Amino acid sequence: MTGSTKKKAEKLLVAGILSAMLSVGVMAEGGKVRISGYVRDGEDYPLELVAVTTGGHGGAVTNEKGFYSVDVQAGDSVRLVFSCLGYGKVERIIPEVMGDLRVNVRMNYISFALGEITATATRRQISAMETLDADKIRFLADPSGGSIESLVVTFAGVSSGNELSSQYSVRGGSYDENMVYVNGVEVFRPLLIRSGQQEGLTFTNPDLTESVRFAAGGFEARYGDKMSSVLDITYKRPSNTEGSVTGGLMGGNAYVGSGAGKWTQITGVRYKTARSLLATMDTEAEYDPEFLDLQSYITYRPSRKWEIGILGYLSRNTYRFRPFSRETSFGTPEKPQNFFVYFDGMEQDRFETLSGAFSVKCYANEQMELGLQGSAFHTREEENYDILSEYWIGKNGTVNQDEEGITSARTVGGFLEHARNKLHATILNLTHSGSFRLRGNTVQWGASIQGERIRDRLREWERRDSAGYSLPHTGEGVNVFSSLYADETMSSLRLWGYVQDVAKFRTPQGLFTFIGGVRGSYWDYNREFIVSPRASIGFIPNFDQDITLRLAGGVYYQSPFYKELRKVVRDSEGNETVALNASLRSQRSMQLIVGGDYSFKVSGRNFKVTAEAYYKKLDRLVPYTIDNVKIRYYGENCGAGRVWGLDTKLFGEFVPGVDSWLSFSLMDARQTIRRTQETGTTTVRTVPLPNSQGYNISLYFHDYFPRYDRLSVTLKGMLSGGLPVTIPHKGYEDGYFRLPPYRRIDLGFSYRLSGAGVSSERTSFFGLRNIWLALDVFNLFGINNTNSYYWLTDVYGQQYAVPNYLTGRQLNVRLMVDF
Repeated sequence: MTGSTKKKAEKLLVAGILSAMLSVGVMAEGGKVRISGYVRDGEDYPLELVAVTTGGHGGAVTNEKGFYSVDVQAGDSVRLVFSCLGYGKVERIIPEVMGDLRVNVRMNYISFALGEITATATRRQISAMETLDADKIRFLADPSGGSIESLVVTFAGVSSGNELSSQYSVRGGSYDENMVYVNGVEVFRPLLIRSGQQEGLTFTNPDLTESVRFAAGGFEARYGDKMSSVLDITYKRPSNTEGSVTGGLMGGNAYVGSGAGKWTQITGVRYKTARSLLATMDTEAEYDPEFLDLQSYITYRPSRKWEIGILGYLSRNTYRFRPFSRETSFGTPEKPQNFFVYFDGMEQDRFETLSGAFSVKCYANEQMELGLQGSAFHTREEENYDILSEYWIGKNGTVNQDEEGITSARTVGGFLEHARNKLHATILNLTHSGSFRLRGNTVQWGASIQGERIRDRLREWERRDSAGYSLPHTGEGVNVFSSLYADETMSSLRLWGYVQDVAKFRTPQGLFTFIGGVRGSYWDYNREFIVSPRASIGFIPNFDQDITLRLAGGVYYQSPFYKELRKVVRDSEGNETVALNASLRSQRSMQLIVGGDYSFKVSGRNFKVTAEAYYKKLDRLVPYTIDNVKIRYYGENCGAGRVWGLDTKLFGEFVPGVDSWLSFSLMDARQTIRRTQETGTTTVRTVPLPNSQGYNISLYFHDYFPRYDRLSVTLKGMLSGGLPVTIPHKGYEDGYFRLPPYRRIDLGFSYRLSGAGVSSERTSFFGLRNIWLALDVFNLFGINNTNSYYWLTDVYGQQYAVPNYLTGRQLNVRLMVDF
């Protein structure tokens, strides 16, 4: 008997013994009905040897396809319990079984305690996707209000230089190159956002989240046409009543979930205000940001073959800002300078989003699943401001006044900024998807049609004055320094489809997992058809199963959206007008990723080291500039480039029972911009990509006091290189310099008043499951991080860059109650 045959026989013997043990005492009776289904892990792969018990009715064990089947008495109440070492136990209660029923479940890996024995399991990453535990977010000191993205930025290859924003860059890509899916529905971001202060709550609600999967490149063909990353989130389907309420100085959130028979629902509401946090910035102002959203996810199983899901989302974010004054110290110790400015006017922005999705799934048989999903997204965005400012830059760090109150300063001047911007967007989508399992292979396919309509109205201008002269100073009349106008309406239709195969097979050398597929897309606005082949392979060698090796690659496209189409045309007087470039092509990235993991134990605790090297060849790029979080594209395919780098991550139980990790990334990302000027001359410049930081170090650490785990500590640290910056209304080819490095540590303390901890027994307080009191310390060391500049111009045309600092040190208190 060969080795592989022997292992298969042993596996079948184990399954037979478990099935026999679970089935003892079960007699053949009349009126039986069958409950069956599939058990899968967090990455949607079948789980073998999962024990399925039915509370006295017998049991079963899943086969290599994750399939199980048990017979029960018709009319009985059944409690299904799914258990497997290294995975969280899952329960499903069926009040009355009247006919054959299909029950599919998903099990996520955990670490758990049995008395004084702790058993742990580490998820093998055999594809580009890695998993994240959303429960960690609630204990994290997060200035953005508690978002999944705030934990994603601590992963290798991911970076963010603004704690007020949930946007992030992956391996040198732009913020727009990242996809986010919730229950298979793609999430869209607001288009008019200029700064992190305006950003409200992200679409994803951690309270409602069951599983989080993230890929920093090399993702599958079933995901859309973007070049950098995908964040795939699945919401919970509660089997019992559950919920929580959280309140603090920066807002609060609450959710409730329940399951009854064929129905499940989970609903959450969140409110965020960042008044206290924004008050730590240099500008003394009346801040009035209010962000509110409501989400609900409902499922219904009319029969064992059918499942219906409804996802609803409503968001209203308002930002009101009335500045009074500002004082900023900058320069060097040898040449210190102070910037003073007095304001008049205000800004008032509003972002409203309404989104919904309806899905139907059909489990045709044990091998085939079919699905149909329709979704709608509508956003209304308004940005209005009129702000007058008068400023002084003092000599040697001071501004002096004589007896008559006349200011003595090196540079004096003023600004008048005006905007009336409105954008309405509606996106409708209809998608079919399916899968078929045969002999260890899973073939997946999908097709979609999407309609988009966007209405854009921009009215912006800026007037500058220096020493009594209007800039630019021509000697004739009063001119504005810059202006931007747009009046565009775009309607378009997109079609796309994909097919891919997921195969697992074992050889004498080890276990292989292959995922390969191809994706095709067509957009009628620019009449472009693109084909994107993608593949990955994972390997666990028999000689050392603590090692996992991965190889991924493909051709990835960034299909243009409305922001990329906007091309700014400047006339002879400096006025800028937006025109849509209908001939814009999709940006392209050819990627190759090689990586692996090594799992090991230290003092009985699990650890894992991950390393990935990658290379991306870029062409047909649409260059862009970044100011705060606002991206302005060139609107033409005039760039090409390349990115290479190394990402490493140490993950494990530095403290027994809780996970922490340290990530380190090195990267070099450059682009060559070739532009033809109005004079007919062509300029060629090689410059860094806008999100090329060079290096990034991030840390997530979770600790608790030994033998007293009521008190726990979380720490999030970030250190990354500065981004390249350009002068306003200029491109990187006209010159750039870098921001200072981004350095920040946020510290959170949590004290459990009631409930069960990592190693202690459960206590109760009026029947509530857990009560936590949390203290957050944002920006522990009070470091002034710069994310943009306030540009000043004197009468001679010389410009000064005054740094815009992010938030300072701030405390926040929260109370969290679970029931």
